[in-house]
Amino acid sequence: MKKIYIFIVLVLFATLEISAQTYVADVSKKGTTAAPFLSIGQGAKAASMGSAFVAVADDPSAMYWNPSGLANLSGVNVLFDHTEWFAGIRFNYVGITYSLGDFGNIGASFTASDIGEMNVTTINEPEGTGEVFKVNDVAFSVAYALKLTDNFSIGINPKFISQSIWRMNATGIALDMGVQYVTPFDGAVLAMSIANFGSRMQLTGNSALKVIQMGTNDKVPAYLQTEEWALPLNFRVGIAYQPLKTQMHKLTLAVDAMHPNDNYESVNAGAEYLFNDFVAFRGGYNSLFLKDSEQSFTLGFGLKQQILGNIAVKLDYAFEKFGRLNNIQKFTLGINF
Repeated sequence: MKKIYIFIVLVLFATLEISAQTYVADVSKKGTTAAPFLSIGQGAKAASMGSAFVAVADDPSAMYWNPSGLANLSGVNVLFDHTEWFAGIRFNYVGITYSLGDFGNIGASFTASDIGEMNVTTINEPEGTGEVFKVNDVAFSVAYALKLTDNFSIGINPKFISQSIWRMNATGIALDMGVQYVTPFDGAVLAMSIANFGSRMQLTGNSALKVIQMGTNDKVPAYLQTEEWALPLNFRVGIAYQPLKTQMHKLTLAVDAMHPNDNYESVNAGAEYLFNDFVAFRGGYNSLFLKDSEQSFTLGFGLKQQILGNIAVKLDYAFEKFGRLNNIQKFTLGINF
């Protein structure tokens, strides 16, 4: 047990050192990372709890929040998540996990954007050229989690990331890591995770090709230079506690603190009341203490029903208040067997 405590402390200090390197000045650095879609949370349950989920992480969306949470899942778990983002943007997420018994759990996830087609415009043709282009954001990951003891779990989630816009594209790789510890304090859970620790991304492609006039010379082909950008690294630490836990009633309280490399620190808080393992009511608040945040309260509910023996179906919904932007809705279907 002493080794476990030492491991947690070492991970905490290493992560804080990595994250602190991005804060040399008191600026938020919002919008200075590649693949910002990686910062959009997955799973309606997590979203409705104010995204305070790093210590809960009890469904396949744990691959996003804290991969060590997969170690507590049994059998096969499948999750389909659909997000109605603002500006007509949609995101879809699929996650599946499989228990290997004493050898841990494995999982895989796929995230893709659905932005639709947009018109190509130029300086000379601001109303459009008649051409259209697409924007695609894709991430694929595989995960592994293992219980080192009855109370301590670890997990990793390496991922491949791709972004494309018209004839430009960028790729990258990243790693998510997490730990989860069930404390002796009446079942309180302490957890932490690092998300999107990986390579930088740079857009390249034919759209950067330009023909320029060099004095009296013929037109010279040239490429516009694009910059490399870091991924949205995020360190989370959280705690979850159940002050009420009976056969009919369960109340879960959760709080997360976040330290991203492209914004200020903030806190997420949420709660879930589960009745008879059938219906759940959830609420929370996203981005507490974050300057100029459009995010605020969240609400949601969930239903669970056993069908065909050991097969359980879950339906979850989340509503996120997003200030002056359109509000966000998430719909999740889960299947466990």
